[in-house]
Amino acid sequence: MSKTSMTDSSDPLAEKHERNREQRIEGIKRWVEYIEPEPAETWGPQQNAVVNDQLEAAQSVGTSASHRQHVTDIAADILEVSGESDVDSE
Repeated sequence: MSKTSMTDSSDPLAEKHERNREQRIEGIKRWVEYIEPEPAETWGPQQNAVVNDQLEAAQSVGTSASHRQHVTDIAADILEVSGESDVDSE
């Protein structure tokens, strides 16, 4: 008999994290499908609005340094999937 680890498939929290990760990846893929045929003038302001709203929300609740790093990491993942090389900071 083998021991059950905290990260195996019977761990509800691990399953939730995996579902969340999969949903984020699917959202990124849908966004890439939307922006590829569109000029940046169309989707750029939309993306900026979403990012700015997320940043404002994070700042208003006083997020921790680790959470800010998590957001930065997700942004880097989005850029990687979309083929961008850097973040447009406004």
